[in-house]
Amino acid sequence: MTAPESQLATHPWHDTTRSVADRVDLLLREMTLEEKIAQLGSRWLRKDLHEEEAEPIFAPDHNVAPMQDVFSAGDLPLDEASRHGLGHLTRVYGSAPVTAVDGAAELVRQHHVVLDAHRLRIPALVHEECLTGFTTYGATVYPAAIAWGATFSPDLVERMAAAIGRDMAAVGVHQGLSPVLDVVRDYRWGRVEETMGEDPYLVSMLGAAYVRGLQSAGVIATLKHFAGYSASRGARNHGPVSMGRRELIDVILPPFETAVATAAAGSVMNSYADVDGVPAGADRWLLTDVLRDDWGFTGTVVSDYWAVPFLASMHRIAADDAEAGALALAAGIDVELPDTIGYGAALLASVRSGAVSEDLVDRAARRLLTQKVELGLLDPSWTPEGSVALAEGVELDSADNRALALEIAERSIVLLDPGSVLPLRDVSRVAVVGPCAAEPRTFMGCYAFPNHVLPRHPGLGLGVDVPTAVDALRAELSEVDIVHAVGCDIQGDDRSGFAAAVSAARSADVCVAFVGDIAGLFAHGTSGEGCDAPDLRLPGVQADLLAELVATGTPVVVVVVSGRPYALGDLHGRAAALVQAFMPGEEGGAAIAGVLSGRVQPSGKLPVQIPRSPGAQPGTYLQPPLGAETTDISSLDPAPLFPFGHGRSYTTFTVDDLRLSATEVPTDGEFTVSVRVRNTGSRAGDEVVQLYLHDVVAQVVRPVKQLTGFARVGLAPGGSADVHFRVHADRTAFTDRDLRRIVEAGDIDVHVGTSAADLPCHATVRLVGPTRVVGHDRRLDTPADVEPAPGDAGP
Repeated sequence: MTAPESQLATHPWHDTTRSVADRVDLLLREMTLEEKIAQLGSRWLRKDLHEEEAEPIFAPDHNVAPMQDVFSAGDLPLDEASRHGLGHLTRVYGSAPVTAVDGAAELVRQHHVVLDAHRLRIPALVHEECLTGFTTYGATVYPAAIAWGATFSPDLVERMAAAIGRDMAAVGVHQGLSPVLDVVRDYRWGRVEETMGEDPYLVSMLGAAYVRGLQSAGVIATLKHFAGYSASRGARNHGPVSMGRRELIDVILPPFETAVATAAAGSVMNSYADVDGVPAGADRWLLTDVLRDDWGFTGTVVSDYWAVPFLASMHRIAADDAEAGALALAAGIDVELPDTIGYGAALLASVRSGAVSEDLVDRAARRLLTQKVELGLLDPSWTPEGSVALAEGVELDSADNRALALEIAERSIVLLDPGSVLPLRDVSRVAVVGPCAAEPRTFMGCYAFPNHVLPRHPGLGLGVDVPTAVDALRAELSEVDIVHAVGCDIQGDDRSGFAAAVSAARSADVCVAFVGDIAGLFAHGTSGEGCDAPDLRLPGVQADLLAELVATGTPVVVVVVSGRPYALGDLHGRAAALVQAFMPGEEGGAAIAGVLSGRVQPSGKLPVQIPRSPGAQPGTYLQPPLGAETTDISSLDPAPLFPFGHGRSYTTFTVDDLRLSATEVPTDGEFTVSVRVRNTGSRAGDEVVQLYLHDVVAQVVRPVKQLTGFARVGLAPGGSADVHFRVHADRTAFTDRDLRRIVEAGDIDVHVGTSAADLPCHATVRLVGPTRVVGHDRRLDTPADVEPAPGDAGP
């Protein structure tokens, strides 16, 4: 049933000729306190389709959010939960395996329940997850975010996000809970796979590109997890963060700030973690002083799932859910997800008693209602049916989507070391072994629907076609005899399959061993949310399997399919080749096979380092001298096996001819760094030229080197191009002892090359003039221009 147009048209806030602000003001003046508070809540019907027709499906072994089974107890029916209105509908498509058409029908049903339950008939905003694509049954599974990092390709990430957004918008989704902008600080953390790497600038550029792409389709992007979540002690999920404010400002916050400043991100989600004892969900400095007052953010802050009651039950800074709700609202959380606990009756009582100001309720309600007006939900023409009008014709795993997923996967594969056998040529028999060779779910992250929801529906398969690695190699090497043996499981200590794998390797010209991760949730995997690792040894007995394979004398190509980097020091020099594939999505098998055969020219670069030993923690490249350099003051060698930014190809490149537009620049000036990159090999290929800066002497300890710019350059054999980086002095800014962000005079070392450890070009620029205090209006990026070198036909 649809609300009559005449009924909607009687209210002045439906008048589209008025400004958004006027319409919101008119609506707020009409609303009761109960109705305003209701807009700050949400409802998650965690059952298969119709709530009244199904049994609950979540238990501790099937949670898709932390402590979901606990918080789902005592849920209200949707009509009762919507008696005064409702802010959000949670994961209508992402909680159970429904087709787009069936999900749309259920969404229409839920919309009508919400509209019919209260007098003002304000529609709810609909949100879903989209970390590796739209998290719903049958939708394209793109590579995980760590693979986006390996592409060093913001334009490609933006195209992917736009495709994801179009699919979500077609079925009536308004908000996507992505991108994750956490900067990796410890590789053992389970959610490394959801990040774009360990460098703030790389994450900033790719994250802002994702936001632009998703929001170009009319879907609000949600930046998460704000902030500090990735730096927990011991890499424990939700663990406390021991981090000073300077590190938080200089390393953790820049991707969020960049997405707000350059991509106008519409929403932010708080982190579960506490930083120095203050949980993000109750941190007014973070959520209001920084995010809104300093950065000018005007969107909504939504809670991570159950982060509001966690303030009482987990952080224990509140006595009960009512106090938790009051703390979160005062700090700046506008909407509680995925269900209403702290922002329900308890908040109403707190306002009625005077313990919480109604102004805080108005502030949050205004922000959410502004988005509803901007999305068209309060236009007279809006109807539940109209919001899903495209659902019947949408192809959630279209040929175009799959082609894009393949392109990203191919560009993300990192050739660590081609060794002596890659690309595979002149082989008649190849043994394909290892637990990741015939398990397609290893290609997908923990928020991909096949790993996120379908484990509790084992009869439904994956919902999308995901060729395995062994099948992809059989298709790629059609004239080669492929023999297959599993060898061992990804987890566990069963070695009973070793003998068959060793026998297969001995009988072959080359052995390709696929090892790595299986993504899951809350200990039901080796990577993913709640799947933290004690060290960086390959899970289970996979390292032992590789040792026995290498001992056969047959050349062994090791392909690591994982969500985090694993220590490969024992293999380097013994394996015939090393390849890193960061959860490359549903087309990952074809991408890897193409790289191994040589049909695909590898061009991925490491967004995280590959450690040498499993206990070298923490090991990200962004370290000061005492954290990065080998000295005689410690017996530990911090050097990685393969550095940040590393990646080989089947051709060769040189980077040289460094030129500076000036060697002395004012502290408010700009200089250009130019280099020439040449393809000196026999094949076309891409190189990622990387610019790093180092502040020689500063008020506080600074990194030995920090990525400041990058450019992907495609060149034909013998081709060359000039890359020009325009570096503003703002790009040298850091947080001083007084917690001001400053640009100070002094020498800046400039390094350009192809990884953090391969930097053949060096120069020094001197900044001169007074120390400048800079703010949110400073330059946040380093534009790079690529042009054909003189006498060259161009890239």
